[in-house]
Amino acid sequence: MGSSARKKAEKKKDFQKPKYKVGKDKPKASNFTDTSFKAKSIVMGHQSLSTDAPDVAQQFKHSLSLASSSRSDKQRRESLAYLTSQLSSQPPINPVGTHAVLAKLLPLISDSSTPVRAQLLKLLRSLPQDEVRHSIEHAVMYIRAGMTHLSSDISNDALGVMEWLLDVADDELVTCPGGWVKTLNTFCAMMGWAVATSNGGWTSGARGTLKAKDAQTLARQITALSKFLGAGFKNEDVGDTDSSEYWDNLYRIPRAPNAFDYLNLSGARRDEEGEMYSSREARQQAFNRRFLDPMMKGLDKAKKEGGATGRAASTLEQTLLDGMQDFEPSTAMDTQDLLDLW
Repeated sequence: MGSSARKKAEKKKDFQKPKYKVGKDKPKASNFTDTSFKAKSIVMGHQSLSTDAPDVAQQFKHSLSLASSSRSDKQRRESLAYLTSQLSSQPPINPVGTHAVLAKLLPLISDSSTPVRAQLLKLLRSLPQDEVRHSIEHAVMYIRAGMTHLSSDISNDALGVMEWLLDVADDELVTCPGGWVKTLNTFCAMMGWAVATSNGGWTSGARGTLKAKDAQTLARQITALSKFLGAGFKNEDVGDTDSSEYWDNLYRIPRAPNAFDYLNLSGARRDEEGEMYSSREARQQAFNRRFLDPMMKGLDKAKKEGGATGRAASTLEQTLLDGMQDFEPSTAMDTQDLLDLW
């Protein structure tokens, strides 16, 4: 009986009409996830949930990292603005120190974004002056690179950073290694005043794109140079001290950073440009030997322009007269003269 029913069912299948689906299936979405699998358990990655926000120190470090490494101009500017607000608060918030902040942010002097450079200058002005003086040699290196940049906007903004540095640490700037001769070379190259060198009569001057400067920009450059030379030619104050205080200072441990750096006991050998000129007389000697003649020629051309440029040139000329009026050329040969003869 059962076998008969099975046979009838099999015969009935032969006369059934199959139902076919017409058309194509709807395409799956790009974010489709196949959930047809079956699992007894789902394992989640380790997650840490906390109701406490990051502390101020962590936020400062995070913003400092974004300001120095982010590819977004807006993010760099906003991070610099946050750092400026923290440094300007009372009391200032800086968990990493001024030296670390400068080491991270000084490369932004040559940043391609104008708002970023403007915000950087605001941040630099909020730093404590006493702590900035410990990073002068590192700072002036980036400033010189920005002053000779191909972009005139970057060059002008770097000049603003140079003016800030002259306001906070002019003495340290003109006495640090390379702070005198290298910086004067940078000023001359930026303004197109050729400076003769000792290697076979070659000269170095400004690039072609820097020759067509407008009067306002050139006047600002000459004014900054006048301020720099004024700091270098400034009379050295010798305090009136009695004999007991003199001997006390003689045997006291110096408190200045790198007090014996001028001896260059452990550093690389320096040339004339990288040398330290810690005294006014030494700076006068170097200036008279390398920069006096080209600067006087440049001043003559600038005064003929008249206007703001002519007034700035007259101020620079007076600075040179005041700074070099008591200068007496040394008859003894210095190290560079001996090398030239050799």
